[in-house]
Amino acid sequence: MRFNPKARLDTRRMGDAGRGRRGGGGLGGGSGAGIPIPGGMKAGGGIGGVIIIVLFLVLTQCMGDGGSSLPGSGGGLDSSRMAESGRYDGCKTGTDANDSADCARVAVENSLYDYWSTTLPDQSDASFHAEKKVETFTGSIGTGCGQATSDVGPFYCPTDQTIYLDTSFFRAVLQQQLGGPSGDFVEPYVIAHEYGHHIQNLLGTMGRVKTQQGPTSDSVRLELQADCYAGMWARSATTTNDATGQALFSSLTDADIQQAIAAATSVGDDRIQERSGGRVNPEQWTHGSAAERVRWFRTGYTQGTLDACDTFGTDNL
Repeated sequence: MRFNPKARLDTRRMGDAGRGRRGGGGLGGGSGAGIPIPGGMKAGGGIGGVIIIVLFLVLTQCMGDGGSSLPGSGGGLDSSRMAESGRYDGCKTGTDANDSADCARVAVENSLYDYWSTTLPDQSDASFHAEKKVETFTGSIGTGCGQATSDVGPFYCPTDQTIYLDTSFFRAVLQQQLGGPSGDFVEPYVIAHEYGHHIQNLLGTMGRVKTQQGPTSDSVRLELQADCYAGMWARSATTTNDATGQALFSSLTDADIQQAIAAATSVGDDRIQERSGGRVNPEQWTHGSAAERVRWFRTGYTQGTLDACDTFGTDNL
């Protein structure tokens, strides 16, 4: 994965909260307090908790009205006026993105913004609104969905329309605990998946989630659709342009796509259950199996349409 050196980066939707920011209340309070979730698991409670707690945050804490939360709808913590660390201040061009993982993160966000701002209005009745922010942090952070720690993994909070990401997740959890891959395109896949949840929020899809566990549950359909949306973006990544007309990606290789597929495989519910030492129990699934996650990412990548990603309209997941 290489970025066009001439591309200009826009950092306005990027933020970094630094270490241990608190506020916004909720979800069990300070560090060390368990967060009860379906199945009796608690935050920080091992491999399975990392993934399942993310769904709990999104579905239970952020959807009190049963519908989507569009800009200006209020609710939760507003972090827009909090002091930022300046982590992304030096990210100006595609050259910076090629030299810095932080700037590469900016370029990925820019590409996702450019892609969905032109794709969504053409294929749906919803109007596109940018996510409020992609916010990185270390340790813990207060969000519109309550207090979160690095244990929860990357997640999207629809209440404040922000993607939250502790970048240590990719090494400490995805690679070391879940046996996932390393590689430049792993993080872009994860961010694209979370951006997919933002698109679902705009489309009102989150309001359709009624069942939260099981192999054909609404939560599984929601997650597989976000994987499909990530595939849609990956398909277009080499042609999506920034505001200056420069393609942000100069190359996206088969190896990059294989990294995304390997990452999707490692966070399948069945693989997580196997690695945690338990038996594979589809009735506890919240995100779908490894094979399903790969299939829907590939569907988005090969077909590239919202209709092809309609996981709620099929019984063949």
